[in-house]
Amino acid sequence: MSNISKNTLQPILLQLECHFTWTLLKEDVDLDDLEETICDQIEFLTTKSKISNYNLLSYVKHLNGNSEEALQSLQKAEAAAQRNRAGEVHRKSLVTWGNYAWIYYRMNKLQEAQTYVSKVKDSCKELSSTSCYKCQLPEVYCEEGWALLKFGRKYYERAKKCFEKALAEEPENPEFTSGYAIAMYRLEDDLIKGSSLEPLRRAVTLNPNDTFVMSYLALELQDMAQVEEGEMYITKALQKTPDVPYVLRYAAKFYRRKGEVDKSLQFLEKALTFTPTSSFLHHQIGLCYRTKMYQLKRATKQSFKEQVELIRLCIFHFKAAVDKKSKFIYAYTDLANMYAEGKRYQEAEDTFQKVLQMKLTCQEKQQIHYRYGQFLEFHKKSEADAIKHFMEALKIEGDMTRKMCMNALKKLVDKRIQRGSADAAHFGALGFIHQLNGEKSEAIECYEKALARDSSNEEYLSALCDLRLSIGN
Repeated sequence: MSNISKNTLQPILLQLECHFTWTLLKEDVDLDDLEETICDQIEFLTTKSKISNYNLLSYVKHLNGNSEEALQSLQKAEAAAQRNRAGEVHRKSLVTWGNYAWIYYRMNKLQEAQTYVSKVKDSCKELSSTSCYKCQLPEVYCEEGWALLKFGRKYYERAKKCFEKALAEEPENPEFTSGYAIAMYRLEDDLIKGSSLEPLRRAVTLNPNDTFVMSYLALELQDMAQVEEGEMYITKALQKTPDVPYVLRYAAKFYRRKGEVDKSLQFLEKALTFTPTSSFLHHQIGLCYRTKMYQLKRATKQSFKEQVELIRLCIFHFKAAVDKKSKFIYAYTDLANMYAEGKRYQEAEDTFQKVLQMKLTCQEKQQIHYRYGQFLEFHKKSEADAIKHFMEALKIEGDMTRKMCMNALKKLVDKRIQRGSADAAHFGALGFIHQLNGEKSEAIECYEKALARDSSNEEYLSALCDLRLSIGN
């Protein structure tokens, strides 16, 4: 033990299968929000094993600088392993012991770290692993998959592969099946529509009491226009677990999309009594009030007071959502738009500027530039600035938002051309739209008009040159 050093321990620690070696980056999540989510799941999702959640909680607490609390979470994971699978402690505790070793190593308690490294080594030997410090177990693949799902969209594909590896060894395992189905559901924007339907059906068949995955199936059926069957599953989930906030919030989402906004609000308000600090619930309540406000706005012009009250409620709940989750990008956008609806333009501008300074994914960046462009066009009446942000959104690849942005930009530019007030930026934007649509002749014509008004613009010159060369080839 006296010869233990960080230099000898580190290469061994890097071989362990645990949260510290799965490349789960803290900058990709809001750690406080994730910690709250994990604690809620431990309390309310009683059909799921608590071991994975305690292990992940220990990692999040450590990232938040609370190593002693992280160790307490690992003690709970060990206790859960003893209670639930007393005969499989070695299989169920490998990740826990790996996390112990890493945390003690980071605390500079090297003897304690070595103790848990030895536990992993002994277990790998007992389980006949070919590696001294790593054991390729389906339970470990599964636990990695759940952790990846919690860290956000960029991790979903990796999560799916983890569950696939687990299922390859135990194809009938209910937990592995649920994990794979949820990963497929989360990935559906990147896959063929409806691709998660059969995995979710299979998961519900193998997990008839798992109302969490049952709620996902209901929403997927709704997406596939099988609303009646979807509602059957939502009703069943609510009957089985009427006081689980996750089921209540998915039921609320189902009924809001169905157009039954008041019913949705009832479920959300009930869920909020169980988890009053949930940013997700505040955002969903805000969306419901926004729907009611737009319905009222369309229905009559004699409802100004009611509209003002609904705008106030939207702002209250959207603000609560971003206060509780500082990286809730879409809630920021909804808050800014609602400030604009309430003619609080400076607060809307400040909110958009705040979110534009954040570290955003490409999808988030596209959405923000599009929404900000709309605000600039319709509320600040600044068409030139709107064009700049629509163009920024258009330069980012994507399907739905890019199409909406293209339509908005074309409409704005056509209006200026009809007025006879189009400048180089307008013709350049129209040229870019034609270029994206593969309409090369029209794009060339527009870029030529843009250059006639701004002859030294390198962007237009480069685009025109590329288009002419492509036609020549």
